[in-house]
Amino acid sequence: MKLPAETEYVEFKEAKSSYDSRKLGKYFSALSNEANLKGQPEGWLIFGIKDNPRRIVGTQYRRSRTDLDSLKKDIADKTTNRLTFVEIHELILPEGRVLMFQIPPSPRGIPTAWGGHYWGRDGESLVPLNFHESDQIRGQSTQDWSAIICPNITLDSLDPQAVATARQRYKERNPRHEAEVDCWDDRTFLNKAKVLRDGQVTNAAIVLLGREDAEHHISPAMARISWVLRGADGSTEDYKHFGPPLLLHADAVYRHIRNLPYRYLKNDSLFPTEITRYEPWVIREALHNCIAHQDYSLNARITVVEGPDSLLLTNSGSFIPQTVERVIEMDAPPQIYRNPFLASAMVSLNMIDTVGSGIRRMFMLQRERFFPLPDYDLSEPNRVAVKIFGKVLDENYTRLLMTEPDLGLSEVMALDKVQKRRVLSETEFRQMKSRQLIEGRRPNLYVAARIAAATGQRAAYIRNRALDKDFYKKMVLRYIEEYGSATRKDLDALLLNKISDALTISQKKNKVRNLLQEMARRDGTIQAEGPHKFARWSLAKKHE
Repeated sequence: MKLPAETEYVEFKEAKSSYDSRKLGKYFSALSNEANLKGQPEGWLIFGIKDNPRRIVGTQYRRSRTDLDSLKKDIADKTTNRLTFVEIHELILPEGRVLMFQIPPSPRGIPTAWGGHYWGRDGESLVPLNFHESDQIRGQSTQDWSAIICPNITLDSLDPQAVATARQRYKERNPRHEAEVDCWDDRTFLNKAKVLRDGQVTNAAIVLLGREDAEHHISPAMARISWVLRGADGSTEDYKHFGPPLLLHADAVYRHIRNLPYRYLKNDSLFPTEITRYEPWVIREALHNCIAHQDYSLNARITVVEGPDSLLLTNSGSFIPQTVERVIEMDAPPQIYRNPFLASAMVSLNMIDTVGSGIRRMFMLQRERFFPLPDYDLSEPNRVAVKIFGKVLDENYTRLLMTEPDLGLSEVMALDKVQKRRVLSETEFRQMKSRQLIEGRRPNLYVAARIAAATGQRAAYIRNRALDKDFYKKMVLRYIEEYGSATRKDLDALLLNKISDALTISQKKNKVRNLLQEMARRDGTIQAEGPHKFARWSLAKKHE
């Protein structure tokens, strides 16, 4: 095998048996940025090559293909736009095994970071990306799809009702100019609202204000939202598709969502609090974000899937800020928009805000309702999905938010992971433990005893921690005394929801079986009659 020369975008490593994962991430960033700067279709990191003199020596790094492929997610979790390897090529050669990591160039205008830092090459050395190269990448022109002018299209392609609604929204956004707005003709108004460019119809104008039959002007892109209603069994019960004008039809989607009343007990009140399942502002913010950040070049539609207790909204395109945590921490406008012209128009029409606090406000509103926080699924490279919950999942979590209003949002997010049985980071775990907000052993964590006591949720805490065995035995005896006998199915129904929620259903059933055997063999308080599978449990004669 003839080896190419080592350049800024090609790097050889021996990596005889292992390699530092942090350094691997830094090289990914550096080679991605250098490939962009040198106009190359990809960068390469090659393992199994020794320098001086350069020759193939083979590598034992991650012998399992599964372990190799898992690197893609490991890298994506810490890179800009969740960028990762195009492919990891494994070559088995006479001289030894060689791994070739194919690295995409950084997108135009967006340098690739790893772990929040930008890396580059200085000759053969790995170094922080210098300011000149960073500015060179950021200065690259990128075409804004939403700003493209639709040729030979007049204002007749826009929906009159949508334009009238746009005027009203613009006045709400700019109340000081209300009188002026009424004096403008449509072309002047739409120019001022940044929907047209120099009086010409743009892709953004068709998306937001276009007539239903005008969608073909942006083909093969789609300006379409699909609403799907799913039953408890996952079957589709109803659906409807909405095209332009999305300014109007986003509200039509909202009206299709069954935002039913939901009741729960607040604090120790005997009277239930009644609210709607979903906060209207949260739904509209999530839906408008889908419209603003959709990658229309992928020719896909936005979907809103309504289940019995949740909404799942999905749009195409990567999540540019990389992580939701980063958005909430920064609480500032994003540096880069996928569709800046469309986003600017939506700001003018009072659909979204530029202060960058939309997602944070969604989290805060869910917290104020004592509901689970929104779930962002960024596991696929060109898909963003957000799930909005319409019910309480864990009473402990809800009661804790009621009685601890000073908890920081990062702490609430960590506790939200606990109630959803998600894995905490080491930092989150230590923080929650140090504040005694959680108990249990990973991964079976739950609200701590002191919190349960403070919130009046001792019963909920005991369900997690497990009741005393004698309590279960007394329940069995009282049931049999009341009804004369009981099947195993009866006793499962009696006990399973009382046993620690930290156990799986299989572990709970084993616990019931062991309890019954102990009561029969050691305590002598009950006995089984009939075949094992269909046995009925009754009081032992000496205990009657």
